[in-house]
Parts: sequence; structure tokens; C-alpha cells
Amino acid sequence: MKDEKLLGRIVINPKVMGGKPVIRGIRLTVEYILNLLAHGAKAEEILQEYKGLTQDDIRACLLFATKALENTEFMPLAVEKP
Repeated sequence: MKDEKLLGRIVINPKVMGGKPVIRGIRLTVEYILNLLAHGAKAEEILQEYKGLTQDDIRACLLFATKALENTEFMPLAVEKP
């Protein structure tokens, strides 16, 4: 699936979830799905828990985060010692 089509699954509406990016038609934020994945939840587990969610929705969340970080510069939190 092309990037544009996947990203079309993510919407931002100031009246829904405080304007956070959400999966279209479902009041689940991109942040929430990414947090589940970051804490070890498997995509299959998330899909079983949230019946309206699809594998493409999860992929859209990952792509959205990737695109959001593309042009972001980070300052290191700690400097590694040689």
C-alpha cells in the first residue's frame, strides 16, 4: 500500500481526542498504538483487543511517526564516553 493511502487512515480533528492524530473512524490515537507496541504488545494482540482496527491501521501509525520525525533534529540526552 502506498504511503499516501496509509497516511489517509490517520486524521487530526481538534474536536476529537484533543486534536491528537487518530485512526480514522476509531477513537484510538496514534500515540496510544505506538505506546502499546513500544511496551511489547504484538500487533495481533492489539488487533484482537480492538475489533475495528486493522493491520493497515497499525502500519499507518508507524508510518505517521516515521514521517513526523523525518525532519526533526534531536539533542542527545547523554553523551557517550569513548
